[in-house]
Amino acid sequence: MEAPAAARGPAEPSGPSSAPSPGVASPGVEITVTSPEQMRDLGRRLAGLLRAGDLVMLSGELGAGKTTLTRGLGEGLDVRGAVTSPTFVIARVHPPLGDGPPLVHVDAYRLSGGLDEMEDLDLDVSLSDSVIVVEWGEGKVEELTEDRLRVRIDRAVGDTTDEVRHVTVTGLGERWATADVSVLAG
Repeated sequence: MEAPAAARGPAEPSGPSSAPSPGVASPGVEITVTSPEQMRDLGRRLAGLLRAGDLVMLSGELGAGKTTLTRGLGEGLDVRGAVTSPTFVIARVHPPLGDGPPLVHVDAYRLSGGLDEMEDLDLDVSLSDSVIVVEWGEGKVEELTEDRLRVRIDRAVGDTTDEVRHVTVTGLGERWATADVSVLAG
């Protein structure tokens, strides 16, 4: 189990690394976020790194800020429609307002199966021309592509009003081997 947020201290971006082979995680970046507004801003900055064909997997406790981050992504990608949690509809498509890719926002929380159940959503069809963000996707969507961005959001659990979140962004595969995710810490 990870150390409590207070024990870890402020997060620092990791340094450059050699390019990993597909399926291998490259060193990522850790960012400390102290408010929902900062989480949305992080999403807007992340949108600047994304392009059609990217898969982003979000993980973290309930209330960690996955949908808030995705809301910022939607703003940064300039898509239509309010980005809200797709928990009950499983997936929402937000078409672009301009020339950018659509945002496909998936909440896999209620899906018990792996990729078989996800295949019903035709994510593999959407992947090449969309940015796909999957909340609770670990163990369910990895087979879609070796190239994906993993975003882990950790927060204090229990009865707390603590807004501090520790976000770890890790690129996997060739697509992210040369991407500079450390710009997200700025």
